[in-house]
This record gives sequence, C-alpha cells and structure tokens, in this order.
Amino acid sequence: MGLAGYPCEVRSLSFLFTRRWILFLLAIIVLGAGTWWLGEWQFNQLEKRRAANEVVRTNEMLTPTPVEEVLSPGEEIDSGDEWRLVEATGRYLPEDTVLVRYASSPSGAEGSGVDVVVPFRTDDGTVLLVNRGWQMRADVSGTIGEIPEPPSGELTVTGWVRPDGDGSSTEVVDGSARAISSEAISEAEDLGTTYGGWIELRDEDGRTAEPLEAAQLPTLDDGPHFFYGLQWWFFGVLGAGGFLYLAYDEWRGGPARRQERQGDKPPSKADIRRARRAAAKQAEREARQGGSRTQRESADSRR
Repeated sequence: MGLAGYPCEVRSLSFLFTRRWILFLLAIIVLGAGTWWLGEWQFNQLEKRRAANEVVRTNEMLTPTPVEEVLSPGEEIDSGDEWRLVEATGRYLPEDTVLVRYASSPSGAEGSGVDVVVPFRTDDGTVLLVNRGWQMRADVSGTIGEIPEPPSGELTVTGWVRPDGDGSSTEVVDGSARAISSEAISEAEDLGTTYGGWIELRDEDGRTAEPLEAAQLPTLDDGPHFFYGLQWWFFGVLGAGGFLYLAYDEWRGGPARRQERQGDKPPSKADIRRARRAAAKQAEREARQGGSRTQRESADSRR
C-alpha cells in the first residue's frame, strides 16, 4: 500500500536512464551551474563595491593634496587614489571646453544634460581636466543652453580624482564626447602635457561653480548584489529540488498512481446532481417513446 492507504506501483530507477530523463538532468545541471556562477558574480561585485566604498571613506577624510603628488602626466590613476581630494593653482582654458553628452544629474534629477569639462593649466604648465559640473538641457529637443564661463585669472581649484574612461565613447567630436579621457581630450584640443585622470570640481577658491550642479560623493551602500546573489542560488536549489520531486513521483508510480487515486475518490455533490439530471432526462425520453409505441399499437388494433 502507498501513502494514505492507496496502492501504488513502485518502479525501479531505470527510468532515469531514458533519453527524456537524461536530457532533463543535463538541463538541471546547466541551470544549476549557471545560477551558481551568476550568484558568485553578484557576491564578487558586492566585495568590489565594499572595497570601493572603503577607499571613498578613507579618502574623503583626507585634507586636499597637491595634484602633482597624486596624478602623473600620461599615466592612469592608482585605484586607491580614486575620490582623493586634490588641489591645483592655475588658469582655466575656456576655449578648449568639452561637453560630455547624455550625462545624468549628480542629485538624481530627471532629464538628460551635459557635464562641462574645462582644461585647467597649472602653474608648472601641466594641464588638469576639471569637470566643473552638470547642466540640464534647455528643452526637450536637446538644445543646450548657454554654458557658464569659468572664472578668469589665477585661482585654486579643489576636486575629487576620477579615472579616465576608455573605448569609443571617449572620442571627441565637435567639442563633445560621451566619456572623459585625458588622453583623448588632450589630443583633440592640442593641450600638451596633461595629467592622467581628471577631477570632479568641489570648489574654485572656496566657491562652487554655480549655476552648474556640483558632483557628489557616491552613495556608500552595498547595493542590490547580496539579495541578487541569494536569488540566483535559490533558483538553482529550486531547479534541483524540482528534479528530485519529479523523479520521486515517477518512481512511486507517476501518472498511473494519480489516476488510480482519483478513481477511488467518492463522487462529489456536483457529480451526483449531474448524474440525477441525466437519469431523469433518460427516463423522460423512455416514457415518451413508450407512449408513442402504445398509440401505434392501438391504431393497428382498430384496423
């Protein structure tokens, strides 16, 4: 007898070696490997984010450092120096301004805009790229309003170090690009010796670059990676559990057992009502047919 007193046929496990079940098992293995890899990837991203957050926490507590002690001409920035606060003294080169298209607002405001990148020639002649801030497009057609001019004359700028972009998005066309690259902008604007990397402006001689929207430090949280990783692993466990359940069900008799159990179930009230209505209709038809035969027999006898 099976569970709950129902008889069932217990099969051997040979069905697992049929083509259908082998393909099913292979699909579950691929699914499990994929979900495991995706979960691991999410947890690796979580570790990277935590490491990056720690760098920001460390660097934001430091006092401004002279730019030449952190950046070098033509070299990539050290990963530990990202969001390091640096300062430089010199003059802006507004005629070489480059606009970064499709930039998002630092505060998360809706709408597209541009980042305004202005080269800054330091006292020793080396150029530093300064992202002075973000400006929203003037209208829905994408028109850019008047770009505010940077201060003239010598001044000191302070900002956070950021790494160069790469790929085709850094190409400068007609004074604009989609990402900031010190190498690409220096070559396009013929700037000469230029520091690798660039800075997000914090202030100019202690003042922000109004009306441009200033950059903000990144949000220091773990993001969604932890829960995404758990979800991927859960999907893998769910797939494996589903396979084991279906295999167990097949081993216990599968569809034949379910049909057998359904056949042993007592009829429901609805089934009884339908059966009664069908029986009543059948009796009514038979009665009508019996009456018709009686009338024909009477007519035949009168003849």
